[in-house]
Amino acid sequence: MKTPPVTDAGVDTADPVIALDRVSKTYAGGVHALRDVSLTVRAGELLAVVGRSGSGKSSMLHLMGTLDQPSTGHVLVRGHDVAQLSDRRLSAVRAHWIGFVFQQFFLAPGRTALDNVAEGMLYHGIPAGRRRTLAAEALDRVGLGHRMAHRPQEMSGGERQRTAIARAIAVRPAVVLADEPTGNLDSAAGAGVLSLFHDLHSQGTTIVVITHDPVLAAQLPRRIELLDGRVRSDSGVGVVPEGAPR
Repeated sequence: MKTPPVTDAGVDTADPVIALDRVSKTYAGGVHALRDVSLTVRAGELLAVVGRSGSGKSSMLHLMGTLDQPSTGHVLVRGHDVAQLSDRRLSAVRAHWIGFVFQQFFLAPGRTALDNVAEGMLYHGIPAGRRRTLAAEALDRVGLGHRMAHRPQEMSGGERQRTAIARAIAVRPAVVLADEPTGNLDSAAGAGVLSLFHDLHSQGTTIVVITHDPVLAAQLPRRIELLDGRVRSDSGVGVVPEGAPR
């Protein structure tokens, strides 16, 4: 089997970033969260996984993010079957290849935006000075270069979510998984976050947005709709930016 390194050395960028191959997830009591789901996320895609509560979105996020294992089928991240990896290697995959953005921002209230982003890299083996440099660059990318010294309570909801996105992209992960990223925002702030995702996508960032909002999903290049744990529809391969790895 292939064992992922803790860096990108030796990675075949022709592999899909994430692939689900006939994946099912069944919980105790016979609850079927996902049923025979197959899909591929390629480098440079921006897509939405949309469905109402109970459709299987959260289970799919957990499997894509290597936070859970399928009951049947295979989940591959950059060609590596996660079921065959040790806990240490799974932790390395999550740390280096996957960035998470959640509905709740999970920012330390007493720390500045710069510190919140930098401290998200504590387990990457990056020296402290370099972490702060990468954090500053990420905050610049999300339009918060002027707010680095501000604490979460001094920022708007949209700015806090942008800080959380900066933390997710700081080490340039293979994919960003965003779980209801506009769920706690008003319409204006939500539109700003959506615009930011389009900007990051145009720069080659691979982004999967999990959402219950069909209006938000309709604004993304590719839409996968879940219903009762199955893929009801898939609009097809999303737009891949010019020059993005394939």
